[in-house]
Amino acid sequence: MTTRSRREMVVFNHPFRIKGIDRSLAAGSYEVVTDEELIEGLSFPCFRRVATMIMVPAAPPHGKTTEMISIASFDLAEAQRIDAGAQR
Repeated sequence: MTTRSRREMVVFNHPFRIKGIDRSLAAGSYEVVTDEELIEGLSFPCFRRVATMIMVPAAPPHGKTTEMISIASFDLAEAQRIDAGAQR
């Protein structure tokens, strides 16, 4: 099975919450990693998402470490939608 990872930066302009993370996160830029696998048997390359993770500062008292937390892509989209609406 062929897999690939995509990395992107998402920006939140306000403090936010994402389902699956038990604390509020500060406004700022966050790296999101999406793992996808190739759907075999098609005449063209097509990938399906199998995991979405966000890199966040570790919860206190872990100092300046970072943790990668698995989240649902639709929960990320919902947090971005709420953040965009908060700008109005």
